[in-house]
Amino acid sequence: MLKTLSNKNNLQVLYDDNHIIIVNKRPGDIVQGDKTGDKPLSEVVKEYIAEKYNKPGAVYLGVVHRLDRPTSGIVVFARTSKALPRLNTMFAEKEVQKTYWAVVKNKPLLESDTLTHWLKRNPKQNKSYANINEVPDSKKAILDYKMIKKLDRYYLLEIDLHTGRHHQIRSQLSSIGSFIKGDLKYGANRSNKDGSIHLHARKLNFIHPVKKEPLTIIAPPPSDAIWDDCN
Repeated sequence: MLKTLSNKNNLQVLYDDNHIIIVNKRPGDIVQGDKTGDKPLSEVVKEYIAEKYNKPGAVYLGVVHRLDRPTSGIVVFARTSKALPRLNTMFAEKEVQKTYWAVVKNKPLLESDTLTHWLKRNPKQNKSYANINEVPDSKKAILDYKMIKKLDRYYLLEIDLHTGRHHQIRSQLSSIGSFIKGDLKYGANRSNKDGSIHLHARKLNFIHPVKKEPLTIIAPPPSDAIWDDCN
């Protein structure tokens, strides 16, 4: 199910009904306001709803989850106070299946594998370190990956998350030497010109929190020479 709508903010809407709205975040966008003062995606979505549905006054929008600023892909928002706690519970209890795409420079030793680490976050560095064994204040992180395409100079990996930890994919792939393209923080040799990294929240599978119907949402990656080669 993929529906693309645009407004003056170039917002790409993948799904929209009375209870939820799902958009394709561009790299560089922040989901919720922070100390930078930059306009967050949540405000852009509110403007879109107000414009599309001609809503006077304040627009309700609940932030359910976030993506790192340099990452692109699917972000779900709640449009009603009924949907928000249900979505929060679904994400917390791992009832939402998340699939990512990552473009890496170094081919993993195995073409598919399950990675299990203990991640310890360093708030000052805004970075998570992957450990093979449990260490104090660490959290268990599990993901599955498989290589789905060999590009000219890179490899496209598809990743299914079992846990949702801070910088989990970036940290775990870095720990096996497969740094994400453009991700200087986790070992890439150079940054992307636009500050993005080649990590994309590609697909979500979950049950609609109100309608109780299964939903599969797929987001196209940003358009650049490397992402275009992945399709």
